[in-house]
Amino acid sequence: MTSATNRIEISAGAAVAVEVAAGQCIRVVNSFGGQVVDTWAFLASDLREQLSMEHSRSATYRILFKPGDSLVSNRFRAMLRIEADTSPGIHDTLHAACSAASYRFYGHDQTHPNCEDNLREVMLTRDLELDAIPCPWNLFEHALVAADGSLSDETSAARPGDYVEIRALEPLVVVCSACPSKVGRISGTGPRGAHLELL
Repeated sequence: MTSATNRIEISAGAAVAVEVAAGQCIRVVNSFGGQVVDTWAFLASDLREQLSMEHSRSATYRILFKPGDSLVSNRFRAMLRIEADTSPGIHDTLHAACSAASYRFYGHDQTHPNCEDNLREVMLTRDLELDAIPCPWNLFEHALVAADGSLSDETSAARPGDYVEIRALEPLVVVCSACPSKVGRISGTGPRGAHLELL
């Protein structure tokens, strides 16, 4: 059980950034169930070193990570370790963050809130500006690869209270966005919000 002071709410469709010390654990909690949470981690001392899905897939030789896996940066530095996962365990590592450009591509209103803008804006509140947007770790997103190589998306199967607990292996800035996208109904009928617990 965590105290209220260690709980950080993520409003539906919004994002938060937290500084996490090396060795500290953080839980990303699906407060109401069904919410996809785009997640990024940056080395606190150098934002150009970032949690990398492509490097982590190479390091683990999996497209879906599991407890015990250490995920790495774009310089193959171990950045965090997955300590626990109470969800069904499907967290997409392939899809880019939703953005104004992706909404336009899929024929939707490009002024709709999106995870790419959420990331940029929450970093700017800390006077941190990003040169590029890395691929997020899409926690609770139910995206699967078929035998023929095609991708499919289903509504997130995360239940209320499901969480992923990660341990920082370096001092990090962690950003989580309660994805506002309604393209493909990945979060069901729409965003519900989530929260973080700093342990």
